[in-house]
Amino acid sequence: MEPIIISGIEVSNKIKDEIALDVELLKEKGIKIPHLAAVLVGEDGASRTYVNAKVKACERVGFNSTLIKFDSSIGEEELLEEIDKLNTNNDIDGFIVQLPLPKHIAEQKVTEAISPEKDVDGFHPVNLGKMLLHLPGFLPATPSGIVEMLRHYDIPTSGKNCVVIGRSHIVGSPISVLLSLNDYPGNCTVTLTHSRTEKLSEITAKADILIVAIGKPEFVTADMVKEGATVIDVGIHRIEDASKKSGFRLIGDVKYGEVAPKCAYISPVPGGVGPMTIASLLKNTLLAVKLKE
Repeated sequence: MEPIIISGIEVSNKIKDEIALDVELLKEKGIKIPHLAAVLVGEDGASRTYVNAKVKACERVGFNSTLIKFDSSIGEEELLEEIDKLNTNNDIDGFIVQLPLPKHIAEQKVTEAISPEKDVDGFHPVNLGKMLLHLPGFLPATPSGIVEMLRHYDIPTSGKNCVVIGRSHIVGSPISVLLSLNDYPGNCTVTLTHSRTEKLSEITAKADILIVAIGKPEFVTADMVKEGATVIDVGIHRIEDASKKSGFRLIGDVKYGEVAPKCAYISPVPGGVGPMTIASLLKNTLLAVKLKE
């Protein structure tokens, strides 16, 4: 079977083009241009790369953007004070605090300190509650991106058996909710699996849609996948590869080479879910402006 490749690059570019048109309309109407801020604590290489990509994406769609950097030694209370300043800054429509944070800072406390009206990452309990109740609000960026990928490729979801591997608050748990909602994409029968799940391979082998967000390189192998399934790989890992100029290559949570031939649809790594996370962040920021108007 030759699978259809679910290109996050293609879908995200389409979304960015649509957002750029919306920004032009805002300008014509004299409405405020969206302004997204990103807070980066420390010098984690992957976080820095990701935040820089967000800044570039803002430039592409016509957003204003601000990058705020703090040393990894910043105290929790000091960071919370800086977040409060962003909450009350009327020029900034939405902001994110890039994770992970240094160990001495409680991530949940930081998440809850962000105003729900500016929480464009969609992690605040208020926004997660709205998602659960299927009310308008900011959806978590990566799960929202996955939904948009399924929509773009017109992948059937109603009545389908969906298995999610990984129950994180960032990806696994939210996507299990979104795909069970009475909507499209949605109306799946969802099984959320995790580290305590027994006979995992038997469960995943029955999945029409398999979403893998476990954080383990090439964890999912061909024997775990149903023939004709749709597989979404959320994982991304950097491994050494002397044949590459960079000295490394990127792989996902799925052993792509052996799994892909069994699939009807599959997302690659890189170029799959990753670009969609940023596109969803931009969508939420635009929504923040529209909700204020």
